[in-house]
Amino acid sequence: MPLVVMCGYPCSGKTRRAEELKAHFEKSTDRQVYSVGDGALGLDRNSVYADSQKEKEARASLKAEVERKVNKDNIVILDSLNYIKGYRYELFCLTKHTQTPHCLVHCLTSGEESSLWNRNRESAEQYGQDIFDALVKRFEAPDSRNRWDSPLFTVLKDDILPLDDISDALFKRKAPPPNQSTQSAIFNAQKTSVPGDLIPVPGATEKVALTRSVNMAELRKLRRQFISYSKMHPTENTSQIANMFVQYLNKGLH
Repeated sequence: MPLVVMCGYPCSGKTRRAEELKAHFEKSTDRQVYSVGDGALGLDRNSVYADSQKEKEARASLKAEVERKVNKDNIVILDSLNYIKGYRYELFCLTKHTQTPHCLVHCLTSGEESSLWNRNRESAEQYGQDIFDALVKRFEAPDSRNRWDSPLFTVLKDDILPLDDISDALFKRKAPPPNQSTQSAIFNAQKTSVPGDLIPVPGATEKVALTRSVNMAELRKLRRQFISYSKMHPTENTSQIANMFVQYLNKGLH
């Protein structure tokens, strides 16, 4: 079932809204509802967000936990900053792979307002001011024109959460189709190509060097291996993911 991605500045009310959604879904559906987030994984936010490598590892852990939970029966709410558009794109690709809908809930606040809420927290729950300011500066606001940020629900602090509209977006919308364009391109090319031909694939500027015939099982295996590799070596440059996959295929098919 669907994935709900929370998004916003630190201390913008994301966890409160995630709890509202969880309570609503538990009351209105018979599905298992999971909340995945920094708190659930026991992450020390100041330690994590002060170290870029630790932060990448934390994002990878959150994504892996979402991947374990998302299926045809569950509802998963990802309660974290999710402030990097490349990371939100990765989450969108995950939903395409599992063929389940998703939506984004953006808790919109000003930096000053969130900073005040942060200072009013208990000291153990606060972000250090330098960490807070850096996260606000790096925040990449969602844009509903991007398919990975849509459907987008923007919520101000005093707004009533549009529960019915969110439910409709998740339960009455078709899941995104799985992305099999590379497989289709290679299979169609094999009908007329000869060994040594370079095969163009959608979304990539580099080409697959087709040196021999390949079957669907082999392509699926290489795809799984590439996904595993990507989790261990995450990139924020989403425009290069397709080319990276082509390079991986060329090595694996030789």
